[in-house]
Amino acid sequence: MSSRVHACEHTVGVAAPAGVVYGMLADAARWPVFLPSVVHVERLDFDGVQERLRMWELADETGAGNPGNPGNADADADADAGAGAGAGVGVGGVLGGRVGSWYARRVLHPDVRAVVFEQEDAVWPGSVTSGVWSVRPAGETECVLGLRQERGLAVAAADGAGARREAEADVHRRLAQVRRAAGRWEQWDELLLSFEDRVRIEGPAELVYDFLYRIGDWPGRVPHVERTGVCEDVPGIQVVSLDTCAAPGGRTVSTRAVRLCFPHAGRIVYKETLTPELVAAHSGEWSLLPDASGVTVVAAHQVMLRQEAVAPVLGAGTGLLEARDHVRAWLSRASTETLGLAKWHAESTVRRLR
Repeated sequence: MSSRVHACEHTVGVAAPAGVVYGMLADAARWPVFLPSVVHVERLDFDGVQERLRMWELADETGAGNPGNPGNADADADADAGAGAGAGVGVGGVLGGRVGSWYARRVLHPDVRAVVFEQEDAVWPGSVTSGVWSVRPAGETECVLGLRQERGLAVAAADGAGARREAEADVHRRLAQVRRAAGRWEQWDELLLSFEDRVRIEGPAELVYDFLYRIGDWPGRVPHVERTGVCEDVPGIQVVSLDTCAAPGGRTVSTRAVRLCFPHAGRIVYKETLTPELVAAHSGEWSLLPDASGVTVVAAHQVMLRQEAVAPVLGAGTGLLEARDHVRAWLSRASTETLGLAKWHAESTVRRLR
């Protein structure tokens, strides 16, 4: 089937300095906490100017959007800007959908605040989208964000018009998501938190990884996990739903997540797509660091708080600092309990084998 290139370009005003917005676009590794549909970004190569990335993201269950673009899996971010505490969703309202991946080559131009990209769908090599992000100052605390995108579209009359509309809508969606995330730039220091927990295990990394990978068995192994549902249609990509009681007070909290499993690297990365009320976005990683006599397991978290939920959940007068401490203690308690049981599993298995 023949194809042709469809180009579209749009701009949007953003209530943030141009340097802040450009920095957010350039730092793709942090997109999982800023952009709802992005699950994980892996930097494969970087020389300071040019980089090669692989990205995994959610495609809308209804089929809208192109899985090769961040921000494609949800409706216009402005549509849910009023979602308040108790919404139980991540930033932008992404609840699930299939997971796609794509490769990208990017060239960073900090002098003119532009990011040139060319991306190729990992499943359909040869399906290429290219373009450029641009940021133009419009005052000390405002800027104009632009996105030009060129996408190869099938000429077939049956879907050509729809594909063109979809490409246009995709640009609008991505611009809206970046605008919404960047608009909170003054509060990022309070809303964002990163931390990790570590456990040393005197046992083989394979047993530890097996415990972490088999999340479907956790209800019978990990006390705070009441229920899990696991779908792994594609090997190594798990879509998981969990009911846990690790939150203070022991109440049940339901979450959903996408987990990407890399057994040869000893890593499992994840992104929650249905989050607790206090959490706007949560991504993390289980990583194994083996040595001659055992393995150190690291549970890393990146979190963005949902400010509007703080008072309804924790009480009037509660500030973001207290909310940060609350969320960190809660997530750390859950991950350290899981790591402790992974340690027991690996070490007790070794003792039995001896």
